[in-house]
Amino acid sequence: MNDTMLIGLYALTAGGIVGLVGAGVLRLLRGRSILVHILVLLAVTVLAVVAGVATVAQAMFLSAHDLWVVLVTVTASAVISLAVGAVFGRRLAASAVWAQAARDRERHLEAGRRELVAWVSHDLRTPLAGLRAMAEALEDRVIQDPATVDEYHRRIRIETDRMTQLVDDLFELSRINAGALHLVPTTVPLSEIVSDAIAGVAPLAASRRIRLVAADSGWPLVRAGERELTRIVSNLLINSVRYTPADGTVHIAAGHEHGSVWLAVSDTCGGIPDSDLGRVFDVAFRGERARTPGTDGSGGGGLGLAIVRGLVEAHGGRVGVRNTGPGCQFEVRLPAA
Repeated sequence: MNDTMLIGLYALTAGGIVGLVGAGVLRLLRGRSILVHILVLLAVTVLAVVAGVATVAQAMFLSAHDLWVVLVTVTASAVISLAVGAVFGRRLAASAVWAQAARDRERHLEAGRRELVAWVSHDLRTPLAGLRAMAEALEDRVIQDPATVDEYHRRIRIETDRMTQLVDDLFELSRINAGALHLVPTTVPLSEIVSDAIAGVAPLAASRRIRLVAADSGWPLVRAGERELTRIVSNLLINSVRYTPADGTVHIAAGHEHGSVWLAVSDTCGGIPDSDLGRVFDVAFRGERARTPGTDGSGGGGLGLAIVRGLVEAHGGRVGVRNTGPGCQFEVRLPAA
């Protein structure tokens, strides 16, 4: 019984020393990755066993041959244990990293959803209150001046169009996020898409004294859904027109490069702050905290560029933005026909 207790004491002392050293190493490596911590912890555990067995074997006064056999056996077992532990430790570390990334992404999406609901609620509630006030004034004949009545009718139409556009954008965004967007790719002449988009944006540009300039040549064919591609170009043009000061210019060009088609929309908005460049395509981001639409009804819900990113990525392409001199440039890359 005394021998057993002595053997246990030897093994405990040797393993304890290795454990203390391992604890110090882990403390020094506390800023490293999960995989490093798992490997160090595994090595400390195996070495503690090896140290305990080796210490007990020496204390038992084994012959040199028997001691060598014990050490070889323990070392072989330790190598196998470390190898297996390293493989599964790598998988465990990868799973932990992916799980943390998934949790972070879910928290980010949930925060974005809450923010979107709050902003959209404001964007819908504000014009509805104005519409109700104007409708009640007209119904009660509080306003009888023909010019004012016409202005109320114009404002009602503008606000109705804004809410209709906002609902359409929300529906499109929900289809993209839910994976319910079914593309029907065809070979589309990009020049025709751009021409139609410019025609649709022209009235807004004219009201803000913005010149729309398209390149004379270089328009390639692109493999994309025609409706979705029209939405991409229109949203980019509308965004540039809204943020370009009066008497500014919005230029659109395209080309073919390395098996893909690029489309660039450049404006003279004055540039985007570096802190906002990474958030331009976020849902409901406008670059300002105010949620008040323009007096001409041109204010958007901050969903246009988020829709652009969703549609471009659905085509297997990518979209980016950068500052270029007097303004910024949005560039879309899509598969060539």
